[in-house]
Amino acid sequence: MIVADASRDGHLEVVDRVKEMVRLGRRSFMTGRLTDESMDLAIGALKNFVRLARVRKVDRLRAVATSAVREARNRIGFIRRIRRETGLAVEVISGAEEARLIFQAAQHAFGLDGGPHLLIDVGGGSVELVLVKDRRPLWMHSAKLGVARLTERFLVDDPPTGAELRKLENHFENKIGALMRKARKAKVVQAIGTSGTINTLVAMARASRGEELGRLHGASATAEEISKLAADLETANSALRADLPGMDAKRADLMPAAGALVDFILKRSGAPSVVACSWALREGLILSLLKAARGNSAQDARRRSVKALAERFVGPNEHGRQVAKLALRLFDATAPVLGLPKDSRELLEYAALLHDIGHAIDHDRHNRHSYYLIKNAELFGFEPDEIEVIAQAARGHRKQAPKVDSPDLSALTSARRRLVRGFAAILRVADALDRTHFGVVKNIEVSYSPGRLIIGVDSSKEKADLELWTCERRTDLLSRLLDRQVTLAK
Repeated sequence: MIVADASRDGHLEVVDRVKEMVRLGRRSFMTGRLTDESMDLAIGALKNFVRLARVRKVDRLRAVATSAVREARNRIGFIRRIRRETGLAVEVISGAEEARLIFQAAQHAFGLDGGPHLLIDVGGGSVELVLVKDRRPLWMHSAKLGVARLTERFLVDDPPTGAELRKLENHFENKIGALMRKARKAKVVQAIGTSGTINTLVAMARASRGEELGRLHGASATAEEISKLAADLETANSALRADLPGMDAKRADLMPAAGALVDFILKRSGAPSVVACSWALREGLILSLLKAARGNSAQDARRRSVKALAERFVGPNEHGRQVAKLALRLFDATAPVLGLPKDSRELLEYAALLHDIGHAIDHDRHNRHSYYLIKNAELFGFEPDEIEVIAQAARGHRKQAPKVDSPDLSALTSARRRLVRGFAAILRVADALDRTHFGVVKNIEVSYSPGRLIIGVDSSKEKADLELWTCERRTDLLSRLLDRQVTLAK
């Protein structure tokens, strides 16, 4: 269950998430019937969800059932019992609808520009696959390859035998082999996993590197790491699997099937890595409710989520908006020389709007606090490396400039590193030009002369002495990147 508040401009803020694993599909994929035990557990969980909805004063609600229920012969009786005992009207949605909702959630969370990206959602009964390029799905597919179904049908022994694993891989080839070859031909740039099962695999990959688990959204694992994990999961019994670093013990019995499936998908599709996405089916349902209420989808999720994050920590954010205005003026004048593409302008604006949110934690080293808050906030519509650029640019707006050999910076591509250093140089100047936070500088005009970049400062009739004094001390990085002296003129 997920509960979210929607602001007037359509920004979503998640206020509660709760999950209870009842294994509704246990044995049903083989027998065709939901068991009394699993239905009882599901009813108990739904009663608690309804109580939570009342406490949270939920006024719009949507409840859906997926693979296990839509395939069960006794589903009608179960749906009626839910209505009778909890008051919930549950929809049984198709695999295609499930894939569509998952796509909408991932698009909201990551944007999905460029690509193609391969979305993977691994459930208990089915796997949903969506190939996306430039925010549009090229195809959607739902296959009966959920990990509970696969475990019950193929992986009887613990640990699985080689014969069982070979049969499982042959089954993958028969069901989705041709589809994965289509994805490879399209040259998939990355896979995005939107399920708890894939989040567990990514968490295990991070643990194997000795990293702190932290927030998984945006974290990734390479195809090689997934392949090694799959092999480890296949050779360990359930007791050993439960103790593996990063393992979600509740999923330990299903992880051999999960590892084998994700490994097959990455190898056959050619995706070099998989990125964890915390938004999936539930969040897609929230977006569907928002669309029904407002008549449009959250297309400006990026700007709304940046605005909401700024307001959360610095209120009206007059200083951030003033710095953004000046920074964009500098960008327009210097981007060609700095080698910054025009379409990166938006990221600079967001870095400017968020550069000072770390003040909410502490004044000293507030730029580092800004970096942490940006990295760990739920900023929607961005690729993980875009969030990294925004966060690093905000961190570099004061004091020491970003070092080329720093671990965070070196993890980015050379093009992204150029953005960070260029943005940081611009932000240092723009921030200095609003040193008093009073909006003294009304406008700037930028011009070039031999060996110089001249910033003409218009402060109308107000004195801008403090702004000019501060700015003179903040032009070093911009001068170095432009290879010319930066001077100020009133």
